[in-house]
Amino acid sequence: MAKMKLKLPQKDFKYYVQSAFSRKITVVILLVLQLFLFVLLYFRTVSGFAAMYAIQTVLAGVIAVLIVNSNDHPSYKIAWLVPMVVLPGFMSLAYIYLHAQINRVRFAKRIDIVNKQTKRYTPQEKSVMDELREEDHYSASLSSYINDYAGYPVYKNTDVEYFKIGEELYARLIEELKAAQHYILMEFFIIDEGEVWSTILQILLEKANAGVEVRLMYDGMGSASILPWGHDKFLNDNGIKCKVFNKFRPFLASEQNNRDHRKIVVIDGTTAFTGGINLADEYINKKVRFGHWKDSGVMLKGDAVWNFAIMFFQMWELDEKDFEDYNRYRPHKVYLASENSGFVQPYGDCPNDSETVGKTVYLDIISKARDYVYITAPYFVIDNELVTALAFAAKSGVDVKIIVPGIYDKWYVHQMSMCYYRELLPCGVKFYSYTPGFVHAKNFVSDDKKAVVGTINTDFRSLYLHFEDAVFMYDSPAVSDVKADFLTTLKSCKELTLKDVNKNIFSRLLGSIIKVFGSLL
Repeated sequence: MAKMKLKLPQKDFKYYVQSAFSRKITVVILLVLQLFLFVLLYFRTVSGFAAMYAIQTVLAGVIAVLIVNSNDHPSYKIAWLVPMVVLPGFMSLAYIYLHAQINRVRFAKRIDIVNKQTKRYTPQEKSVMDELREEDHYSASLSSYINDYAGYPVYKNTDVEYFKIGEELYARLIEELKAAQHYILMEFFIIDEGEVWSTILQILLEKANAGVEVRLMYDGMGSASILPWGHDKFLNDNGIKCKVFNKFRPFLASEQNNRDHRKIVVIDGTTAFTGGINLADEYINKKVRFGHWKDSGVMLKGDAVWNFAIMFFQMWELDEKDFEDYNRYRPHKVYLASENSGFVQPYGDCPNDSETVGKTVYLDIISKARDYVYITAPYFVIDNELVTALAFAAKSGVDVKIIVPGIYDKWYVHQMSMCYYRELLPCGVKFYSYTPGFVHAKNFVSDDKKAVVGTINTDFRSLYLHFEDAVFMYDSPAVSDVKADFLTTLKSCKELTLKDVNKNIFSRLLGSIIKVFGSLL
């Protein structure tokens, strides 16, 4: 195939003004201005009116009752109630403003409609579930939960290849993209200019020019300040169907919190990729930002790929009027997996329903562990349920080890994370700092039988606010690869002690304060 010559937007003075000023700085200025006007209006309203103090106190009391009785997580309630003690009137109005927006309700309703529409495309094969139940009743119960409440069945006939570093996944991704014959579906949180994206973009343009259907979706905040202005229009003009999910707008709105944090590639219905890796050079260590970047991912081949295709279309359809016939994206040929390929269940998590699927899967693996549970986590800011589960597992004799970054990309997350280290270390949970740099992999592996690899961090944003995805594996050969990678990575880690996390009094105080608002960060 002849190499196409890319006609990217020219990086002249106008380009830099639009990309750097018009989008990033202007949005920030408008958000700050909006917040300033909101504060000014509030204080101008209450000043000079003695009765307003009583009114705002009553209002704060009513809002506090609503917050306490809401279905929100206790950490969110605390994050609202604490500042409400200091600024009762202002925080009450802010709560009403953010929770009474029509777009928020419409957004949740549309998601529910789309998920119900796609459910009929993912029936659970009874024989597969029955076989899993015969092998492991507890794992079958978890798979039943994922199928019944998230809508993603468990499969056999699926090979999984685990990648212990971004460079390995990237090489296989390029290889598989070049082999695409019918369609390519891609969904990412971050796409950044550089070697990774320019190489992939060249392939996508060539494929689109050759008649392969190419669809791309990226998050409106994750890529807001790093892609050229109008990049989505450029892609659409050149044969790639492109959408920007939930475009970041200079408007204080609660739905801006719900980002598309998924990383999904589906090729011809037979191949799929996911993991922690975005389309940017730091993920394959072509650009050094926080030392060595340790990531992970998986490639699926076989029946379970279909779940990822459905996940993609669930997001794609959110702003469409009509639904497509997804059956035309079924694979054109039958894939025969290797013997004893185990059970594979890709699943997604949605922030606008009543199920915290990602957290529930993690809780189940921790609570059912008998020998060990090994976790790799870039952000360790968890709720009380996960703290309790990890503490109990360690106290019960389960070997609980967690690898965390040695170099953090967000200082405030590091401060909060150390609060949880202090709480769990005395319980027997062991933490290991990856000294060469930043760990971005999101892996769970337990008892040589179960593993999860995906995009779901152990923090509030992933567990409650973002659209996420992962793959649950039972008795798949890839489980041993996840474990082997963990044990190998441990050799490059330093075990943390209470002395390590307690040595700075200022850090302890700062972390404790930030922790109160951790669910909002």
